[in-house]
Amino acid sequence: MRLVVTEKPSVALAISKVLGADTRREGYYEGNGWMVSWCIGHLIELADPDAYGDTYSIWKYEDLPILPKEWKYCISESTKKQFSVLKELMNRPVEICCATDAGREGELIFRHVYKMSGCRKPFERLWISSMEDEAIREGFEHLVPSEMYDSLYRAALCREHSDWLVGMNGTRLFSVLYGRTLNVGRVMTPTLAMIVERDAAINAFVPQPFYVIRLEFEGFHAESARFTDKNEAEEILEKCRKKGRAEIMDISKKEHTVKAPLLYDLTALQRDANRILGFTSQQTLDYVQSLYEKKLITYPRTDSRFLTDDMAGLVPERASMLREFLQKDADEGMLIKNIINSAKVTDHHAIIPTGSVKNADIEALPGGELSLLYLISNRFLSAIAKPHIYEETIISMMVDGEPFSCKAKHVIQEGWKVYESDAADAADDANGGGAAEHLHNLMTYDEPEIQDAGIREGRTTPPEHYTEDTLLSAMQNAGREEMPEEVERKGIGTPATRAGTIEKLIRKGFIKRKGSGKKQSLIATDIGTALITVMPEELQSPSMTAEWEEKLLSIERGEYDADEFMGEIEQMVVSLVKEYEPAKDAKVLMQPQNVIGKCPNCGGNVAELAKGWACQNRDCSFIIWKDNAFFNRIGKKMTKEIAVKLLEYRRVLVRNCKSQRTNKNYDAEVCLTVQPDGKANYHLEFPVSKKEKKKPKK
Repeated sequence: MRLVVTEKPSVALAISKVLGADTRREGYYEGNGWMVSWCIGHLIELADPDAYGDTYSIWKYEDLPILPKEWKYCISESTKKQFSVLKELMNRPVEICCATDAGREGELIFRHVYKMSGCRKPFERLWISSMEDEAIREGFEHLVPSEMYDSLYRAALCREHSDWLVGMNGTRLFSVLYGRTLNVGRVMTPTLAMIVERDAAINAFVPQPFYVIRLEFEGFHAESARFTDKNEAEEILEKCRKKGRAEIMDISKKEHTVKAPLLYDLTALQRDANRILGFTSQQTLDYVQSLYEKKLITYPRTDSRFLTDDMAGLVPERASMLREFLQKDADEGMLIKNIINSAKVTDHHAIIPTGSVKNADIEALPGGELSLLYLISNRFLSAIAKPHIYEETIISMMVDGEPFSCKAKHVIQEGWKVYESDAADAADDANGGGAAEHLHNLMTYDEPEIQDAGIREGRTTPPEHYTEDTLLSAMQNAGREEMPEEVERKGIGTPATRAGTIEKLIRKGFIKRKGSGKKQSLIATDIGTALITVMPEELQSPSMTAEWEEKLLSIERGEYDADEFMGEIEQMVVSLVKEYEPAKDAKVLMQPQNVIGKCPNCGGNVAELAKGWACQNRDCSFIIWKDNAFFNRIGKKMTKEIAVKLLEYRRVLVRNCKSQRTNKNYDAEVCLTVQPDGKANYHLEFPVSKKEKKKPKK
């Protein structure tokens, strides 16, 4: 019997159908000598700091930095049942195959389950880029020993552990120093810094007026350079009107060839989906994951934009199918070599449609998925199409000693532009397509008549706020100038995690979306800006984080030592805690947030944090936990309303509590007291019933 472990139930179902494991069991499929089960994402996660000792239950500066010698893990409460299924299956006399997503995170998900299950038997790895039946069959025919992906696992562990060290220590450090929850992250913080820096440049920008003289001729127009002095522009305009004609000084024509765009990797697809369709990067990731599981596209979490050499043979058939799907006419030829380069393919090749598109029920697809399938299909056809060729004509002229110029484009070969259009192309050709004909007939020293003249007024514009398109590009290219030329530039984050980073920044209140649809911008909030203002350079530096990402990639390849990488991270965390001094003028950060009452232990402010309501006095240990063990025992949940009443009155009436012994409901008052060490203590007091009140005294 052989056991296959996937990352998601939908993938398990697809694989089980191919393998013939068609009997549904509790948490797995079985049949034909196979069992196929699944993980439901991250079943096992790194434990919180309080798992390393009670002292970490309260956030204190004195307890930092937290540097675990042995890492502890916990099983997610919502997935304990499925973990039990996997543990039992793994410890049967079976051969095991890891079939989680073929990437860093997929490897980590399986290995955690494998280790926590106490399993030590060897296992094999399924590595595929398509969920089509034939790809699954071929993958199982070429399973590889798990040892081939040990370096990938080490890189995944380093990513997980470094994120924990920076996130937990940084978040606790800044939260206790500034009296409010301030989330810090290895990738999140430099991303926020880029947004804050762009916003600052926009706010500091002072627009300057400028003036351009525009001359109208028959069929085209010409413009002067910019003038900052309006009077000067008006004087030259008057001279042009009096002269009435321009003299052609030079005519240059140049043919330009624009190569077809590359195939999509995830980041390029997310950028275009944001720019063209107005999708957020997370929406795009969700849509393409669904398309992948429906077998309509290849593996989406890729950073490659080419296909491998052995895939060249499938290109003509796939192109023919997509032309029929998109109802496009056939090209005269295909430049297959444009998209074939094994040397530039890492774990997975570029995102392309699968052969299953031909027989798919396209009308049943949700609108977002369908739009992305069209985008990916058009990109496949454009990537193998001929180049776009145009001729650009530039004319220089003089009017009474003042220079003017005009230009126009004439398309010679549409090429790949048949499949992709961009409004920016039309904007480049300021004179429009018809102007090229008029300019074609002009000769040097001709004197065309000026039919009209005027001044176009404008103002210089600041840089634009980041959109998800431009922010993804900035994240991908972070550290480009600082890194040596031979280093493969990975930027900050990975194609699979950048969308989540953006969403987390929004969820934590550090940035927000402004506008709607395709014009939606990302801007920093006041608290986000204030956080970066007090953040040390090593945490907000995109180039440093990009260097870490490059080292993680080197660990994957077995070219860099994992222990050395973690040593660097730990050293940075230790230096941060020891050397950082809080800013004295960070008023926005120092303002107490969500204060709900006074501390019964020291009289300080009690404010809401992520996991409870805690005293803001750094020397005080008082906290009311949201996940409250006492309230859990009486079948109730701690709420903000209850916490407020406990702080004000030291007691609160709670109705319909449930007895663990009798399973009956009862009403009681929960009373709050404080232990000598400042920790909260609770006990029940029962109200006297009317019947008890009426009993005569003995």
